[in-house]
Amino acid sequence: MASYTSKSEIDTSLSTLRATFKSNRTKDIRYRKWQLKQLYWLVADNIDAFIAALHADLNRPEFESRFTIKGLLEEIVYHIDHVESWAKDEYPSAGFIFGKLGSTVIRQEPRGVAFIIGAWNFPDSLTLHPLASAIAAGCCALVKPSEIAAHSADLMCRLAAKYLDPEAYIFVSGAGPETQYMLTHKFDHVFFTGSTPIARHVVAATAKHLTPTVLELGGQGPAIVTKTANIDLAAKRIAAAKFMNAGQICLSVNHTFVHPEVYDQFLARIKHWNDTFSTNDEMCTIINERNATRLTTMLENTTGQVHTSGNPATTASDNPKKLFPTIVSNVTITDSLLSEELFGPILPIIRADEIEACKTISSSPHPLAIYIFSHHAPTIEYILQNTLSGGVTINDTLLHAGAPESPFGGVGDSGSGAYHGKYGFDTFTHKRTVVRLPDYLDKVLGFRYPPYDIKKAGLALRIGKPGFKRGEGLEDQRVGSGWSGLAVGSVVVAVAGVGVAAWTGRLGRVLGDL
Repeated sequence: MASYTSKSEIDTSLSTLRATFKSNRTKDIRYRKWQLKQLYWLVADNIDAFIAALHADLNRPEFESRFTIKGLLEEIVYHIDHVESWAKDEYPSAGFIFGKLGSTVIRQEPRGVAFIIGAWNFPDSLTLHPLASAIAAGCCALVKPSEIAAHSADLMCRLAAKYLDPEAYIFVSGAGPETQYMLTHKFDHVFFTGSTPIARHVVAATAKHLTPTVLELGGQGPAIVTKTANIDLAAKRIAAAKFMNAGQICLSVNHTFVHPEVYDQFLARIKHWNDTFSTNDEMCTIINERNATRLTTMLENTTGQVHTSGNPATTASDNPKKLFPTIVSNVTITDSLLSEELFGPILPIIRADEIEACKTISSSPHPLAIYIFSHHAPTIEYILQNTLSGGVTINDTLLHAGAPESPFGGVGDSGSGAYHGKYGFDTFTHKRTVVRLPDYLDKVLGFRYPPYDIKKAGLALRIGKPGFKRGEGLEDQRVGSGWSGLAVGSVVVAVAGVGVAAWTGRLGRVLGDL
């Protein structure tokens, strides 16, 4: 493995990136498309190398690696196909003064030099996917793959230097100390994927520079199996998702609430599917021995009943990083297994109906995902109304993260900000409002200059009547009944007085925001 990047190399890299961004070459749409295509070939030309690296880091089955690599390539192509339309100026409906006599444009400006910190559980996708968004937005980027997935990190660092513009997209290597040093520098944007505890350190560092920061985290994402669910299908889908990548997925089912009336039935079916899916030659390993020890210790301390796939509920003797998929029944909400995000192939199952489940979920940090298994619309709506999460998949798992044209991200302790598709482009983009007004408007807007004269301003300061009455109650409110803004008098003033009232209203709004 290559040695970590030195402080002097980091400093030089940042100076290079800043100079490149100031040259404006990354803003050219042709350049962005070119570099996105280079990123595509970086992956496509080296699929076997990525598969080998992922196997070395995580013992990941080739099927799972090909599946995620395919998704990454498709996302890059999506960026290539849409970057031109995303980057176009927007022309809002800005009214008579700002839209007719003058002009209002919203420009899509790249934020500048970004710092992308990747994660180890999907080291290729969770590093290169946000990079695609940064390239599409016209940013430069310093990229640090996770050193924990060392083979994948080394591969990406070597390939980036070969395929990408070395003055605009620089990959660096390092662990905690190197990352901390990088974060002492001022970036224009930081994109971090990882755990909530580490995120707190990242935010503390970026706050010193007031750097906008996107956090893609995880959390204790639950599944809720109600009595109207297809029990066998729910068990099958939860088992498959939970044990993929040895449960080391930020979106993984952390634990499952099952309605008491179907609890035994669900337990029998998920044990069946666990046995069916668990084969030694297609199991990822835990990323390192430290995490494997953490998980086995939690299993030793649980008060629930442990069920494994026909193997001992410990790491395999031939590989201390291999932990067999394990189900734990009769778990209470105070059990040690629910003390933190598991991030491993252990599934606690709690006996609770949807009301009890929602109480527990709403009293805990917001998870990245909730999975609802139900065919009763009122029950589904009840759960949605009484919980909050980054996203939700109903009667399946994980799939909301792949929904086209939809944001992916957390809320609260599970993250802030979003990406995927245009939402990724927007994450690395500053929407810059540019207003241009003609000089002749000063003839009718002269009242704004001191000394102020209320009489001279006249109608410009008149507040129109609202389209609603005093004393209205909740029962008087109508949804979708049309506009209820200021009365037509203001519109008349706006047209007859060259939009003076409308202009002063907007000026008042501006002053109120200062």
